[in-house]
Amino acid sequence: MAKVILITGTSTGIGLETAVQLAEQGHQVYATMRDLNKRSLLDTEVEKRNVKLNIRQLDVQDEKSIHTCISEIISNESRIDVLINNAGAGFIKPMEQASMEEIQQVMDVNFYGPIRCCKAVMPYMRNQKSGHIINVSSVGGIVGSPVNEIYCAAKFALEGLSESLATYLEPYFGINISLIEPGGTITEFGNSLTEYFESTGGILNDDYKPLMETYMGYRATFTDEFKEKAFQKPSDIAAVIIGCMNDPHPKVRYLTSEGTLAFTKLKTSLDPDGELLKAQVRKGILNK
Repeated sequence: MAKVILITGTSTGIGLETAVQLAEQGHQVYATMRDLNKRSLLDTEVEKRNVKLNIRQLDVQDEKSIHTCISEIISNESRIDVLINNAGAGFIKPMEQASMEEIQQVMDVNFYGPIRCCKAVMPYMRNQKSGHIINVSSVGGIVGSPVNEIYCAAKFALEGLSESLATYLEPYFGINISLIEPGGTITEFGNSLTEYFESTGGILNDDYKPLMETYMGYRATFTDEFKEKAFQKPSDIAAVIIGCMNDPHPKVRYLTSEGTLAFTKLKTSLDPDGELLKAQVRKGILNK
């Protein structure tokens, strides 16, 4: 059965590939992005793969644009079956060196953005007594990493939000919540992080120089050949997202590869998909 799907952040990478794969499967896809001037890659892929989807403007930092987009979808389709919160922004900089404006921006895109979108679609999903919200997180939402602490904090927050919502939205309102947790992925995401770090002054304090030189040296080992062997492609992550969407009993979390399972093993080995903890919390508090 075709579903009505809203996905954010589809101008490149995982969002683009997920939108196109969903359209290939016959779903009614609303692929959104903050800046429609950046739609050319998506347009090219849509034409090449001969699919139909709806491209709309949606800025996860702007409530008005979110509600405008969702109102149009409801007007056209009378429902929203799936929300995929994919839009996000990485960040490399030690916390002490980051400005509060930078920190607030990272939190706003990666955490408050999904909250805004969830709050906008949930009334419709509650009324139809069904829905699935899929939040694209990261292994950085499970394991903290050096000089990525602000990004990790935002993803940790998204994980806590999602785990909490998952305890009650499904039994009371028929809405499932899932997390997708990729690791290294072949996109422009990593390159843009390095470019931003360098464009904003690089190492701003000599005390941090040894740390940053070590970290940036580590990142320099991510050659194209290495990425091809060790990283996942956007199409791989898209397949996990679609598998989650099609799961008759959606799990709380979906780590996207054996590598991500290994990386997070010390935290997730007892309950890799989050279902045991969800059941324990439901039983202990809600008697569900």
